[in-house]
Amino acid sequence: MIHCGKKHICAVAFFLIFASFLICSWKDPQLRNNFTRKIFPQATTASPAGQLCRGKPAQNVITALNDNRTFIISPYFDDRESKITRVIGIVHHEDVKQLYCWFCCQPDGKIYVSKAKIDVHSDRFGFPYGAADIVCLEPENCDPTHVSIHQFSYGDVDQLPRFEIKNRKAETFSVDFTVCISAMFGNYNNVLQFIQSVEMYKILGVQKVVIYKNSCSHLMEKVLKFYMEEGTVEIIPWPITSHLKVSSKWHFSMDAKDIGYYGQITALNDCIYRNMRRSKFVILNDADEIILPLKHPDWKTMMSSLQEQHPGTGVFLFENHIFPKTVSTHVFNISSWNTVPGVNILQHVHREPDRKEVINPKKMIIDPRKVIQTSVHSVLHAYGNSVNVPMDVALIYHCRVPLQGNLPRESLIRDTTLWRYNSSLIMNVNKVLYQTVLQAGK
Repeated sequence: MIHCGKKHICAVAFFLIFASFLICSWKDPQLRNNFTRKIFPQATTASPAGQLCRGKPAQNVITALNDNRTFIISPYFDDRESKITRVIGIVHHEDVKQLYCWFCCQPDGKIYVSKAKIDVHSDRFGFPYGAADIVCLEPENCDPTHVSIHQFSYGDVDQLPRFEIKNRKAETFSVDFTVCISAMFGNYNNVLQFIQSVEMYKILGVQKVVIYKNSCSHLMEKVLKFYMEEGTVEIIPWPITSHLKVSSKWHFSMDAKDIGYYGQITALNDCIYRNMRRSKFVILNDADEIILPLKHPDWKTMMSSLQEQHPGTGVFLFENHIFPKTVSTHVFNISSWNTVPGVNILQHVHREPDRKEVINPKKMIIDPRKVIQTSVHSVLHAYGNSVNVPMDVALIYHCRVPLQGNLPRESLIRDTTLWRYNSSLIMNVNKVLYQTVLQAGK
């Protein structure tokens, strides 16, 4: 018991005890270096009656903070190690040094402030802005439904954007496979190849395709609308060009802008957390890439076999192989498809040979619950192992401009694996075309 002779001394003593009780430190083994973080014994502020969480509800997928150096995508509840909120964002790697999470605790709507650990992903490729995890320890005895991010531990919460913390509720898997495509940009108009890719994904076992869309053609919009109504495609608006100068190159030295490749890495990380509780597997690849099984008819049987061989593995890496769109065959020259903009992948079955001095990049099928951070061609932090899947099990069919453009046709490898699916693929593509593109021409 504390005896206080004077009121102000008593108040100070009480505050110190209260502060020592509230301040807690913790180590997060998910992140590269162990560190200590503190929850600030900020005076909690109750919301007005009838209004549980204060602040302005965030309206957009990308929300700029007042500093215009920090951009918030979405917060996610993550209890795989500690009870934290992990906010996926984009930050300037030098200018953003300090951020705070302002949690809205339920059921009373009190505000609790926690200092954040800002973890800028290592794969920034020289650009000043990069993907970042803004990680905050959640207060005890609180299940916050919303959080605001601020540069300071003080201020007016009513003026801060408020974000819903996703993944708070446990869900049963609604799908087995989700493909994440980031980002669709440059007034994208490769309509035929996109439809063929989506139909191949569906044949192989995909139920959901998530697309981070910056821009596409009017015709492509019509196709996307069809797939959204069908329930296959989910569109995440990706207006990154409204906030930053974006590069269409992967490295700063090639195009000195704010961020690389339309913020692709941030979108991929967001897609993993967005689907963590609803999809058994997540596939990270581009719209012109298809992971083709060679030993199995579809991804479900392939992944069952791979998981049996590699128990506990959360990341499966597949080699990318270029099928140049400049080299074609007359087989499957379908006349009705010739009016549709884009590449007919069935006519491109010649693959570039491996080069001894070049390692083929890889794309991934992952268990999202075992991944903490990802880059484009590998994961940065994960639980469990990563496995390179042998080329005789599966490869990535990637139909695009050649990388070895000077090779004569006879130096290419004829690989007709794709044709195993030709009957179903042609029938399914025709159905989509006649309900979208060809119907528009009538």
